[in-house]
Amino acid sequence: MFSIHAVPLGTRNIVAVHKGTTQQSTSRRAPTCSTFHRKCFESKSLLQSGFQGASLKTLRNKASPQARKRAGRCTRQTQALFTGIVQGKAEVQSAERLNYTPDTRPGWTSSDDFMKLRILFPDDTVEGVKMGASIAINGTCLTVTRQEGNAIDFDVIMETLRVTNIGELQSGDSVNYERSARMGDEIGGHNVSGHIQTTAVISAVEQSENNRKVTMKVPMQYMKYILPKGFIAIDGCSLTVGEVEGDTFNVYLIPETLRVTVMGTKVLF
Repeated sequence: MFSIHAVPLGTRNIVAVHKGTTQQSTSRRAPTCSTFHRKCFESKSLLQSGFQGASLKTLRNKASPQARKRAGRCTRQTQALFTGIVQGKAEVQSAERLNYTPDTRPGWTSSDDFMKLRILFPDDTVEGVKMGASIAINGTCLTVTRQEGNAIDFDVIMETLRVTNIGELQSGDSVNYERSARMGDEIGGHNVSGHIQTTAVISAVEQSENNRKVTMKVPMQYMKYILPKGFIAIDGCSLTVGEVEGDTFNVYLIPETLRVTVMGTKVLF
């Protein structure tokens, strides 16, 4: 049930990744810690002493104690919450749309748009979940607001509804899920923040004996982040980009990916 945008086969959530670095959905991104540290360490006296272009380690060693203290307070680095290794599929139990009238106002465009989402997880997969915990649903980082056994509730606001496919979910739909990573967990995919940039339209599917090639189309402004052999997260699934051309790219899906994730059902003819 994926026809709200009237596309041939469906849409996918995408977090574009460029050279292993997750690109955030905001246009004004905070500097990374290394950039912030360099600004802390670089002083007029150091630059006048011939340290322009020096390594971060050299600047740190030569900087004043006050500069090192400022850098120690850096909190601007984006923390990855997920790995892109989907842990399984869960079922949408209910998706209650509030303040949304699709007949007169298509899409999610008002700050009043809101959804209460309840998802039923498989047995023995949500032990220890606490209120306020983060779980990726189709790659989108959502916050737990309530739990009843294997059923967990999430509140979804307008911006999330606008840029993801969460707003299209209906009762009975399947979704990918991944609980947030813990210190020491293996990162089998790549660092994924759960901050979605856009959705993609599936433009072609080619099935061979042992894999499936899926071609997707995205708005042109996002193509600068999508490189051949780069990382990309689609519905929360860490994948490697195949070929890139114009405003399209493709990925190759192995049977295990089709079995474990919703990719196996969403792209079937």
